[in-house]
Amino acid sequence: MTLHSDPRRLTLAGTALRPAPAGDVRLAPALPRSALEAAPLHDARVLTKGGVQARIALDGQVYALRITRAGKLILTK
Repeated sequence: MTLHSDPRRLTLAGTALRPAPAGDVRLAPALPRSALEAAPLHDARVLTKGGVQARIALDGQVYALRITRAGKLILTK
């Protein structure tokens, strides 16, 4: 990815990326329904054992998964 002085102009492999229209909150293309159903489903409350935080390890790195007061999830390194 090439970053330019204009943050609205990003390129990825020669393809220009444009900012999403206002109100568009999609972060990534939707997965096909079959892929979603095949992915493991984990309940955050089970991962936190009824608390508000769990540690998750991936390739030697430890991440913190936290449930906010508003019921949202935050994953941090």
